[in-house]
Amino acid sequence: MKPRLQATLGQHLVMTPQLRQAIRLLQLSAVELEAEIVTAVESNPLLDWTETTTDIATPSAKEDAPAGGDDVIAATPADDPWGANDGETWYERVGPSDRDDDSPAAEQVAETDTLQDHLLWQLHLSPLSPRDRVIGVAVIEAIQEDGYLREPLATIAESLRPGIEVGENEVLTVLHQVQRFDPVGVAARSLGECLCLQLETIADHTPAKQLACDIANGPLERLPRVGIPGIANEMKVPVEDVEAAVQLLRSLDPRPGAQIGSLPSDTYVAPDVVIWRQHGVWRVALADGMRPKVGIHRGYESMIRGASSADASYLRGHLQEARWLLKSLEARGDTLLKVARCLIRQQAAFLEFGDSALRPLTLREVAAEVGLHESTVSRAIARKYARTPRGTVPLRAFFASGIDTGSGGEASSTAIQSMIRQLIDAENPRKPLSDARLAETLKASGVPVARRTVAKYRESMNIPSSQERVRIA
Repeated sequence: MKPRLQATLGQHLVMTPQLRQAIRLLQLSAVELEAEIVTAVESNPLLDWTETTTDIATPSAKEDAPAGGDDVIAATPADDPWGANDGETWYERVGPSDRDDDSPAAEQVAETDTLQDHLLWQLHLSPLSPRDRVIGVAVIEAIQEDGYLREPLATIAESLRPGIEVGENEVLTVLHQVQRFDPVGVAARSLGECLCLQLETIADHTPAKQLACDIANGPLERLPRVGIPGIANEMKVPVEDVEAAVQLLRSLDPRPGAQIGSLPSDTYVAPDVVIWRQHGVWRVALADGMRPKVGIHRGYESMIRGASSADASYLRGHLQEARWLLKSLEARGDTLLKVARCLIRQQAAFLEFGDSALRPLTLREVAAEVGLHESTVSRAIARKYARTPRGTVPLRAFFASGIDTGSGGEASSTAIQSMIRQLIDAENPRKPLSDARLAETLKASGVPVARRTVAKYRESMNIPSSQERVRIA
């Protein structure tokens, strides 16, 4: 066969540096984002603080616009965060005069969101059977802080006995469900499996994807010893292809679990969004600290035209990095606002009346409404907080699994827990309500819940049993 040149037309989705940066910034907490921006300003001369110099591109603001409903008004960003308005940010800053008196004045101390907490929260929002959820809890509890599952499946199955009898295959099936949770790559049993799980989220026609997965499952551990030429010779593929595959592997996260739970328990959280009520209407905007306070230094930018070839190349490279960062920050704010607007539309009653009015809401529902992938919504709310009239709460507090009620609707698990707490608070201390009695009372109210479910909710709220709650005096 004679060698020949052939041109083909096709579509490819590649994990560009810009896309990887946008994904990474989205999952950062407010504290981590601030540290990231500080590091970027210190390392890039084309970036500067908008509050410390006047010779830079200064972001502008845009007035609120209705969010598509009568009961919700939200701060609306530019329609295209990747548009031509380089250096400009269209997010509203909330001032003290914009809030009603029911807006909180101070932030609350945050509880540490561990990796297990993050995974269990996703587990309870997943459409699994009660049996699979029990297995899922055992799997998640065995995952280590770096996100890996190093405990054998047989050991996990043994830990569930004598409560339930399960085999390794059943545990493996549930494990595959947990491996679909955020962060991507969690619950892997080896580095190769971790990298392949992350590669699965990339489009199949991404260049070098399949070869990267083959390397991860095969000669990955030998790569430092034999190098790229050795791997290429072993796998009988061109060196250029192996270089592209290795570059793709290096863009992945080998320790996905480290993304979660990095804040100490005594940290004061900085809210990412502010939710307040104005003239009886719920409004939402990015918190003041979330509005990027960096811009492109126009002085250095103007020097590019008169600089030497080497200096101009250096400045252009940093200018491109600065623009990528600003656009990634705008995309992060746009996604946060999309999700927050959806949450206050869905959970207006929760904001008004508290936990008892929280309706069932899942990641899938929010993702479908805002037009994003479930994993993107999960990243957007991970370690993100909203300042509300009820205090500063994590965005994940707006989500809850549902239980069918007698009237044909659904009640969220959080609302049921609130009902249980109210019943216990109002009980006779000399004759506390048993779990069975609580279940009967809830059933009479139209919420059929099993006694064991009541016991599980009671224990999760750290409420003692009825025998321990007896008070004689």
